[in-house]
Amino acid sequence: MLWSPPVESAGRLQVLGGRGFPAVCIVMIGAQAMTNTALTKTNLTNTALTKTAFLFPGQGSQAVGMAQDILAVSPAAQAVMASVEDALGAELGQIMKDGPADDLKMTRNAQPALMASALCVTRALEEKTGKNIDQLGVAVAGHSLGEYAALAAVGALDVATTAGLLQQRGDAMQTAVPVGEGAMAALLGATIEQAEEIISSREWAALDIANDNAPGQVVISGRVADVDAAIALAAEMGIRKGVKLPVSAPFHCRLMAPAADVMANALAGVTLHRPSLPVYCNVTADEQIEPAILRENLIIQVTGMVRWRETLLNMAANGVERFVELGTGKVLTGLVKRTLPDAEALNIETPDDLDSVAAVL
Repeated sequence: MLWSPPVESAGRLQVLGGRGFPAVCIVMIGAQAMTNTALTKTNLTNTALTKTAFLFPGQGSQAVGMAQDILAVSPAAQAVMASVEDALGAELGQIMKDGPADDLKMTRNAQPALMASALCVTRALEEKTGKNIDQLGVAVAGHSLGEYAALAAVGALDVATTAGLLQQRGDAMQTAVPVGEGAMAALLGATIEQAEEIISSREWAALDIANDNAPGQVVISGRVADVDAAIALAAEMGIRKGVKLPVSAPFHCRLMAPAADVMANALAGVTLHRPSLPVYCNVTADEQIEPAILRENLIIQVTGMVRWRETLLNMAANGVERFVELGTGKVLTGLVKRTLPDAEALNIETPDDLDSVAAVL
């Protein structure tokens, strides 16, 4: 789910989302967005020496009309969409194009749709530059379901297989916990250390940290009573605000164990290849290229914390200076700016974005 407060606003929050929403909760605080024009003028560094990492968004970024502009101009993107529709049927492409929004927000649709959008942009970028992604960057990472898109982008999985896995993942995560038994909450202004203190403060029935997205952006997940009690404890600790999120299940916590079992079985029947670039995994925040470990990390990820802040910091420590988000929305671009203010943070969603970014890669 995406929270998007107005620029420079500390008190008013706008909620985008609804029932059936995401396996990922991302909280956007403060001034994060820049126009494409502003990016072109102030953020694009034209140097072949700049190490680039590609980022793939998670659930909450989906929007009706996603990928349509890129599909209109790129045969390579059209080939991606054809593979997805061969695997899942033409209905998903129609929902991506025309909605309705409530259908697109359904976890089983949003997850493969976001992967499809990201891969359309990836292949369009390769088509535009005449270079493969491993010639353009040094590493990839994806937020939650975005890790599947990252793996597909660097050849560890094919597009059709990835689409099928994500639809299974969406169904499994949605049905793992009966509706009304789980909840998630954003702890606004909390550090990861404060969130860990809450988790370790008592014996909870089921409460875990779901996402460590950026400084001041931590999400917890678990049973409703535990989440409510944790919000109250956060207030006592002086954390600025704890806000329950309008999600249909408690994602990325121990209650997702049945979904992890489903994905273990699904992934057991799939061949993962050695990726052409290192993949920074959500559960370790570190790079990996071994297929067996990548597979295991995808299983652990269902119940594990998305260590996104650490991922970005580790990429920067390894020399990455430019981060390019591929696909729908600018959520990850905003998280880069919040975590690494001096880094170059770009996104490609439209043909104009493609032209601007391709010129500097």
